Amino acid sequence: MVGVVIIPSHLAVLTLKAMSSFTPQLPASALPDCFFDRDAQLLARELLGKIIRHRVGDLWLSARIIETEAYYVAEKGSHASLGYTEKRKALFLDGGHIYMYYARGGDSLNFSAQGPGNAVLIKSAYPWVDETSGPASLAQMLLNNPDANGRPRASQKLCAGQTLLCKALGLKVPMWDAKRFDQERLYVEDVGQVPMHIIQTTRLGIPGGRDEHLMYRFVDAGYAPYCTRNPLRRGQVEGRDYFLI
Repeated sequence: MVGVVIIPSHLAVLTLKAMSSFTPQLPASALPDCFFDRDAQLLARELLGKIIRHRVGDLWLSARIIETEAYYVAEKGSHASLGYTEKRKALFLDGGHIYMYYARGGDSLNFSAQGPGNAVLIKSAYPWVDETSGPASLAQMLLNNPDANGRPRASQKLCAGQTLLCKALGLKVPMWDAKRFDQERLYVEDVGQVPMHIIQTTRLGIPGGRDEHLMYRFVDAGYAPYCTRNPLRRGQVEGRDYFLI
């Protein structure tokens, strides 16, 4: 993969001090707010391959989006279907607002889409290393998100879930909920990475009777083994459990 180098966990941690003088560059192609003003399913697909960058101190922590879920106010699986509250206000703002909430013991990241109450959940991502986000950035992400025993996670699984992603990138609800993107601190960038194939399947964790059958989950097929739950795992049947688009 052009421009991507994943460093083994034990080596990445060792590079943190050595690379502490790394100076991040400013974004070259951050997505404008108008990019997010589109249908939630379309936005969910178009976000695959884009890079989330969050500045923490002197480092840009970055990850490539590999899994998303679309939500609409009119279907029962969405937070917005429960009605407007101050906590959910970002869902009802213009496309490109950040909606964060607590789930599964951690923080979750969403972007508002076209139409009040519609949004996209960033379900998982894959660490991204380039000139802007160097080895020290990856090392910091590994330190941010150790496993249950305090050891560094495998880099490939560092952002394999919505809360793991936020923990690795240092994203917190109080800091970013209901905010706009800030090119000096948090933005999404198009670096020209486009999935060869996209998997469309049902969303994860939707309770029975709340439109759990809707196929609003999208996965970059090339990264399926590293997402929250591999839609291509044994027993899954194309045309029944998922579609390739």
